[in-house]
Amino acid sequence: MRRPRKAINQINVVPYIDVMLVLLVIFMVTAPLINPGEIELPSVGRSLPAPTQPLKVTLGTDGTLSLQDQQAGGAAAAVSRDELVARVRAKQAKTPNQPVVIEAGKDARYQEVLDVLDLLQRNDVKKVGLLARSQAK
Repeated sequence: MRRPRKAINQINVVPYIDVMLVLLVIFMVTAPLINPGEIELPSVGRSLPAPTQPLKVTLGTDGTLSLQDQQAGGAAAAVSRDELVARVRAKQAKTPNQPVVIEAGKDARYQEVLDVLDLLQRNDVKKVGLLARSQAK
């Protein structure tokens, strides 16, 4: 004769307690071994240095280059490639954190922009980037 099945209405929680105690011991042992990170928060009295305006290298559609020092507020002056490198390196020797941006019109050849970028980077000019402007709609 077959016995009727009873519904089990109890859960055995002993294995869960064992796992939790093992995890607790692991965390208690490893917690003192972790080095806390240090965060330098800015203080109220300290002033941040003013950001420097970039040197702007403009590439014309005909391949001509001009250099404008926006920090000095001067007008753009036409330069050759050798003269460009010399002026930018001289300016960055005085102000090491001054960035250089390359601006080119939409009709300029992409290869010419890359050539100017490569020329500056090969001559150890730091912080070189491309200038992008959003189109007004």
